[in-house]
Amino acid sequence: MTQPDLSFEDAARARGLLRVAGVDEVGRGPLAGPVVAAAVVLDVARIPEGLNDSKVLTARRREDLAEMLGACAQVAIGQASVEEIDRINILEASHLAMMRAVAQLGAVDHVLMDGNRLPRDLTLSAEAVVKGDGRSLSIAAASIIAKVWRDRLMVDLAQQWPGYGWERNFGYPSKEHREALVRLGVTPAHRRSFKPVRNML
Repeated sequence: MTQPDLSFEDAARARGLLRVAGVDEVGRGPLAGPVVAAAVVLDVARIPEGLNDSKVLTARRREDLAEMLGACAQVAIGQASVEEIDRINILEASHLAMMRAVAQLGAVDHVLMDGNRLPRDLTLSAEAVVKGDGRSLSIAAASIIAKVWRDRLMVDLAQQWPGYGWERNFGYPSKEHREALVRLGVTPAHRRSFKPVRNML
């Protein structure tokens, strides 16, 4: 398995684009909760060891790395609400969350975004990097921050609406979550435009 590196960041810096932000989102697939994006500008002299796509790391390792990144990198979060997801669709809402995260960072010269499409309204110098969380260290860092942030958020929501198992499934359509939907019904935190929820209504 290839490890993410700084080749995309270095290529941008070689073109004079010095402040490079990696951006990734988490939470396109869940039936509940917002979609969350993170934008990260790494300090190349202080990159935590072991950064990788959040999906290949244990929860404990993600927590540790998120804490380290908070101390040595510039980190920003953006989200799009359940209402926004239902109004504009999940892809547009993901892009909105990413744009909000980038805006929180202040001035950046170049943006590396995970995925194959850039947001329509993005006016900055940017490139879409397919499977970027496994190829670019900045995007890997963003994937970790976004995942840890969103997981914590879903644990909080699980206390407001117990019974759906969000502290374990984080809003994804697990068997437990789908059965609870039938048993307990739809909450305000559910995405009404998503088919399993829409079918319940």
